[in-house]
Amino acid sequence: MRTIRQNTPVNHRFAIGNVVRLTQVIPSGNAVPGPYEILAQLPEREGELQYRIKSDREPYQRIVKEDELKPA
Repeated sequence: MRTIRQNTPVNHRFAIGNVVRLTQVIPSGNAVPGPYEILAQLPEREGELQYRIKSDREPYQRIVKEDELKPA
């Protein structure tokens, strides 16, 4: 886990429009395998950066932590 210090800028690893894959099955289940597009970079929460992602194979978007993603 990445430690975030107050007043220290933190950079997201992935940019909007990047294509990524999930590193593992999300604990809440039912994530489809395959590529996801980064739709938004979200602020850190509990010390971890987050993203909003979307697969063409699902009708909805997901919010995931940065360590749950890898480049496609």
